[in-house]
Amino acid sequence: MQSIHRTVLLNEAIDGLNLKANSTVVDATFGGGGHSAEICRRSPSAKIIALDQDKSVSKNKASSCNIIFYNENFRNLDKVLEKDEKVNGIIFDLGLSSNQLENSGRGFSFQKDEPLLMTMKANPTSWDLTALDVVNTWSEKSLADIIYGYGEEKFSRKIAKGIVEARNQKKIETTFELVKIISKSVPGVYKRGRLHYATKTFQAIRIAVNDELEALAEGLNKGFEALKVGGKMSVISFHSLEDRIVKRFYKKQASEWKAKLINKKPIKASAEEIKNNPRSRSAKLRILEKIK
Repeated sequence: MQSIHRTVLLNEAIDGLNLKANSTVVDATFGGGGHSAEICRRSPSAKIIALDQDKSVSKNKASSCNIIFYNENFRNLDKVLEKDEKVNGIIFDLGLSSNQLENSGRGFSFQKDEPLLMTMKANPTSWDLTALDVVNTWSEKSLADIIYGYGEEKFSRKIAKGIVEARNQKKIETTFELVKIISKSVPGVYKRGRLHYATKTFQAIRIAVNDELEALAEGLNKGFEALKVGGKMSVISFHSLEDRIVKRFYKKQASEWKAKLINKKPIKASAEEIKNNPRSRSAKLRILEKIK
């Protein structure tokens, strides 16, 4: 059954861009197409440059607007813009879409038994890094480092040790095999917590596979460079590592008098939105305006 993707902080993110007629907007993380569709509804004359490294999402294109889709990571934003082209707004939604989590078959979710891929590429080649490579070939120290560094998982060393011991017996090939290893590596009280015990490890491996934090840093720089003076950037993040990168980038631009912060504290989902879409609970929206 196809899941329905609910775009988080939809109105707040687009309101923050303060778009006018005939604006050019970059939707740097097209995903389910929710932000582009709403921009299109509000401003039919807008030109939308949409990017997503997952080629399968291009089918979500809204047909009533001028949307140009590029199968590209936002870290390569400069490659898809015309020479010296400047835009009025840019939006980054850093969360995985429901479709990627539940229907991609690439192992993003620990709740489905799927091949360990976790790559944003719909059709990875043998040259592309996957979660299968990470869990079966990386050293115990490297595994512990990424699970702690990217997942902020306090049992990272025990989980890394469990992974290495398990792969010495048999290659780890599926999400459920990895979940079972994690389950055996953490204490019982941890497994009864509010957050699923595999969440942080899966997050960490996914970030490593897709080089997400470095890509974000590059994307923010190139996105800001592409903005016109007076243009705005909306970024929705879902975990502390992402939000920290966004916050530091915004503060740096403001301290150099290149931009001003539209909201000093992140905008969060309302109680009603959280009730209707629990995934919005961790979302944080930060908005920046370029002033020179």
